[in-house]
Amino acid sequence: MNGYISFATARRSQADRLATAIPYLRDQIAALRAEHGLRGRGPVFTGIGASLAAAAGGVWHLRDRGIDSWRLAAGDNPTPLPAGESLVFGISQSGRSTETLAALESVRPDLRAAIVNKADSPIGHVAEVLVDFGDIPDSYASTVGYTATAIAVSFVAEAWDDGAIDDSWSGIPDVITDLRERVADSVARSVGFFAGASGADFAATGPSVGSAEVGALLFREVARVPTAAFGTRQYLHGSMESAGDGVHVLIGSEREAGVADSLSRAGHKVVFVTDIPAEESDLVSVVRLPEVTTTQRPVLEAVVLQDLVEGVALQRGVDIEEFVFYHDDTKVASGESA
Repeated sequence: MNGYISFATARRSQADRLATAIPYLRDQIAALRAEHGLRGRGPVFTGIGASLAAAAGGVWHLRDRGIDSWRLAAGDNPTPLPAGESLVFGISQSGRSTETLAALESVRPDLRAAIVNKADSPIGHVAEVLVDFGDIPDSYASTVGYTATAIAVSFVAEAWDDGAIDDSWSGIPDVITDLRERVADSVARSVGFFAGASGADFAATGPSVGSAEVGALLFREVARVPTAAFGTRQYLHGSMESAGDGVHVLIGSEREAGVADSLSRAGHKVVFVTDIPAEESDLVSVVRLPEVTTTQRPVLEAVVLQDLVEGVALQRGVDIEEFVFYHDDTKVASGESA
């Protein structure tokens, strides 16, 4: 697998890997704040696919604090990026994503920042401000690389403008271990909902929108299930009308509970990932999360989605480690420019 570890191995080792990455990242952010300030106009985060999804929680946190921040899909915006005076974080686990590197190279050198797994990479080399999480071994369809990225973005967001990284992050690896054990039966029941399903819609709200995006991506990559991702309010504005014989994965709280009720009463299957009390039925499977901060919650949601998609892939007889399509223009070689 070209240096990658298996999906199952990455999931099993995820909590331990994050237990090492969290203090490593915390120390980096403290050093960067001392050197660069990490203050003023809020940062722009740009990336592709899962990297872009991982920025949703951090951007929400910054905006909730009254700080302007955005996430932009690299490759879907003309260059140079209209970043103004904002620090631009290119997010790429490999540090070699072509579009992300091009976006980063399009802004002034003093505004270039990066969040990567591999510091020794093209994106790492062009960044004035660099956050890396230590070259963590990851699976091809990203698992621990994704959660570490989400944590890195969250640390930047929490630390910005003299903010504080929440002390409870140190306990998240234990929370993940406990969560996987506690929801195993709920996840197994949810897997059953996908038997014969033609596809899946993923909808979430607020800081969890990235979880809907990465969930839809994972199910396409790992289980080859046609999917779509929505913000909950966008889903309600017409997209929900085509609900058919697929599964509806809702991630959120009270508003999503209402959507789950509407869908199930119309005869549709729902997997509801939530931190509020919710009733199950023949058509609703509830995966209950513990209450954590808004930046921590997407990490737990990702862990649940990873367990769920592995079960669905096994149910469908799909080899998780085998991909159908490969592309030769999405990554640059070390030392190359975009």
